[in-house]
Amino acid sequence: MNENTITYEDIRSNPNIRTYIQKADEMLSALGFTEHSFAHVTLCAQKAGDLLAALGYSPREVELARIAGFMHDIGNTVNRVAHAQSGALMAFRLLEELGMAPEEVATVVAAIGNHDEGTAQPVNPASAALILADKSDVRRNRVRGPVRHHEIHDRVNYAVTNSSLQLSQDRSIILLRLELDSAISDVMDYFEIFMQRMVLCKKAANFLKLRFHLEINGVLLVS
Repeated sequence: MNENTITYEDIRSNPNIRTYIQKADEMLSALGFTEHSFAHVTLCAQKAGDLLAALGYSPREVELARIAGFMHDIGNTVNRVAHAQSGALMAFRLLEELGMAPEEVATVVAAIGNHDEGTAQPVNPASAALILADKSDVRRNRVRGPVRHHEIHDRVNYAVTNSSLQLSQDRSIILLRLELDSAISDVMDYFEIFMQRMVLCKKAANFLKLRFHLEINGVLLVS
């Protein structure tokens, strides 16, 4: 099999991959989950690539992180349970068919297979960057339709009026800054559902030789 240099643009415009992302989001919508559509995966791809670029990783490592970010949720086409692992297997087949080099396929599928907080560990720079990009995507327009105030994920996501992931000038700290409308959801609700994600973000930051800080409504929480 001939090996090709597969770019992020190749992946982003691939009709088969786009179909799996669309169908995965439709499945999650049917289950009542927040948005996991092109907006989410494109944002993850951008954030993951930008972080590695800012840290001085090679352009190809940046490109692989973007590819992993765009493809990371396709496993939801199969089932929400173990979607990271099923997504990695789907990505393996798709990338091999496109002719990507085995070493690069391995990098991407490892990142995809290690992004869900139930089983994830940062195992390479792409996986660490993807974890930080994915778990920092908290925003109110991920909530579909009217907010179900009894549903804590809806409530917390809708309460976040602004979020940003920022690398310090000296490239030593990665800061997740959130503005949370406490009339909709309090800070303890956030920690109830996102504590495991924040622990994973700390591990990912440490893998990249960074410290992870979280700021909510101007209060800095140092990990």
